[in-house]
Amino acid sequence: MTSRLLAASFAALLIAAPASALPSLAWAAKAPTVALKSLADLPTPPYPYDEKADAEADVAAALKRAKKAHKLTLIDFGGNWCGDCRVFAGVIEQPDVKAWVDKHYEVVTVNVGRYDKNMQIPARYGLDKLKGVPSFLVVDAKGKLVNDGAFFALTDARHMTPQSIVDWLAQWPK
Repeated sequence: MTSRLLAASFAALLIAAPASALPSLAWAAKAPTVALKSLADLPTPPYPYDEKADAEADVAAALKRAKKAHKLTLIDFGGNWCGDCRVFAGVIEQPDVKAWVDKHYEVVTVNVGRYDKNMQIPARYGLDKLKGVPSFLVVDAKGKLVNDGAFFALTDARHMTPQSIVDWLAQWPK
């Protein structure tokens, strides 16, 4: 089985299965238990993408901070028009999740407009086309992509549980 197919299969498992049904992953960080049981209880999700931001500078700064802090960089591609993007942003801002995310990741949001802005950033990592948003790149402190093949697992975040979203994030930190 190719690494991309394996990663895609694992991402599908994470979406469909409750956390208790997932295999124990010695290399993954333990995800926090999310107090929010349903997305219906999520406060109005934020608009996380600054349409006027200098995405190149923001990504470079996040990579630098992550390297210094020995964390991963989570590059979040999306647009404020995207409900799934806003749901993801709302879940990771929940207090019980935010502390965990801040411990493991430097998060940087990149506005992609209607797939016509900042597309050079995912292309730099071999992702020439986004198949939906939100899309994510997880990059280690050395600048290496660590979630190859698992970029699009949360493009249907509004139909997932808050816990499954956080469990997906827990795959890469150690």
